[in-house]
Amino acid sequence: MNIINFQNIYVNYDLNPILKNINLQINEKEHWAILGSNGSGKSTLIKLISNDLYPNTKYKFTKEIFGKDRWSIFDLKKNLGIITNDLHNYFELHGNFLSAYEVILSGYYSSVGVFKHQDFTQEQHNKALEVLEYLEISHIKDKEVHAMSTGQLRRCIIGRALIHNPKAFILDEPTVGLDLKAQNNFIKLLQKLSKTASIIIVTHHIEEIFPEISHIALIHNQTIYKQGLKEDILTSKNLSKIFDIDLEIAKENKNKKQRYYIKTIN
Repeated sequence: MNIINFQNIYVNYDLNPILKNINLQINEKEHWAILGSNGSGKSTLIKLISNDLYPNTKYKFTKEIFGKDRWSIFDLKKNLGIITNDLHNYFELHGNFLSAYEVILSGYYSSVGVFKHQDFTQEQHNKALEVLEYLEISHIKDKEVHAMSTGQLRRCIIGRALIHNPKAFILDEPTVGLDLKAQNNFIKLLQKLSKTASIIIVTHHIEEIFPEISHIALIHNQTIYKQGLKEDILTSKNLSKIFDIDLEIAKENKNKKQRYYIKTIN
């Protein structure tokens, strides 16, 4: 089944094109990175996938997620874990009194907080504890958001989505704000998640492309410039095009797994 099946999609703001002729197919059990420069349309694409935006065009189009063209936001989040920096920042501002356990438990109601009128079964409480252990943050179960590091809160927000055992995760620049050690640990977490769910990262950092990612889509000038297997798409020529700068990428082979990095920029 397709996770995403978008064909001929246009999105406009006040008659100004933001996304043009978007064609993107992502299948279950595939792991993708969607790369593009700032202003290329990445954030709008995430909102399109999360159903926060809809195509507004006179053209005929297809917009399907998990084979359906209509979803309630609540039901979609049970199948697709959506991890954005906007959500991270919202919890920092409006949920800073919540514990790690409460952030994760709140995923059942897609709320920012746990309230008296919300009923939770013992099974749901047990699941929240399992998620804490899986994410290796059981030791901060009672730690409040205001006292957490960026990496700890990021894991809690993933846990909030993981409570539903989604089929896929989409993550917006997942390592932004993390130091080098936290970045490395977070990439390892994504690799762990990739064993049971599809991972889609949307970023301009090629260092976030971990070995399990098999496919790449490039956004340039508000459209999908190229998409396909990582080995075919992730080239110096293609990246120089979409970032509008002459660069060279290289591959590092470690433990029989390849990681990409920018070697030179001219």
